Amino acid sequence: MNQQMKYHSPVLLRESVNGLAIKPDGVYVDVTFGGGGHSKEILKHLDKRGKLFAFDTDADAQANRLEDKRFVLIPENFRYIKRFLRFYGAKKVDGILADLGVSSHQFDSEQRGFSTRFDAKLDMRMNQEDTISAYEVLNTYEAVSLAKVLFQYGELRASKPMAHSIVAQRKIKPLETTFDLKNALQDFLPKGRENKVLAQVFQAVRIEVNQELQVLKEFLLQVPDLLKEKGRLSVIAYHSLEDRLVKRFIRNGLFEGEPQRDIYGNYETPLRKVGKLIVPSREEIRENSRARSAKLRIAEKV
Repeated sequence: MNQQMKYHSPVLLRESVNGLAIKPDGVYVDVTFGGGGHSKEILKHLDKRGKLFAFDTDADAQANRLEDKRFVLIPENFRYIKRFLRFYGAKKVDGILADLGVSSHQFDSEQRGFSTRFDAKLDMRMNQEDTISAYEVLNTYEAVSLAKVLFQYGELRASKPMAHSIVAQRKIKPLETTFDLKNALQDFLPKGRENKVLAQVFQAVRIEVNQELQVLKEFLLQVPDLLKEKGRLSVIAYHSLEDRLVKRFIRNGLFEGEPQRDIYGNYETPLRKVGKLIVPSREEIRENSRARSAKLRIAEKV
């Protein structure tokens, strides 16, 4: 299977890269390399003095490494962005791009367990070297912890009875595959809405397995220190939990509450938003259905 078949066209490609306002000799970071689509586009805007670093822990993504002297692929989680950029001598950068969530390739890889369509092992690890998979979450978490995961990350109202149903089922036989999980939740899948509810369940488990929201928070907190003055951040999010964190952090540099104001009632924030929220065009959604929930926010270092 060739790379074009394996990796779909990146969502909001031009908009997200244009949002970086790229300088030809600048230093940029693509923290979610995947199929390399965004990285290739960034490199088109750089001259021979420019530099691009990319992060990805997925072995499949690492196989797409670009042969370009201006490019460095770092096989680490982007929650450690500052540490590894410093290792490569990049203390400050001109722009950072993040295309959050699961890649189309990960969804389409039957054996990875990300999709509700395939009967696969309960895995859902973005980094195949990680020790905690969906199997551990679903077969070892107590009902209270499982319910918390389903409620917080899947926004499922029936999280408690769902958790108890999973626990009851695994007492009979461990949940091994994605279809085992579906069967354990059969009573909670209303006709016509099965796929929507299952997508919420899979999202919740996947976020827990990969610590996605914690990773995003740790990443965002490092961004202001990494960006040069007027450096840009371009972030594409696919669900409200991610987008809310990005929006709040751009607005006031915090994830909860409000920043302290000075005696004049003003508060300083490390970033300022650039333009309005950007969503895909109807044409892009028609060509790639996975673009429909994408939201792009752009910010600049003050």
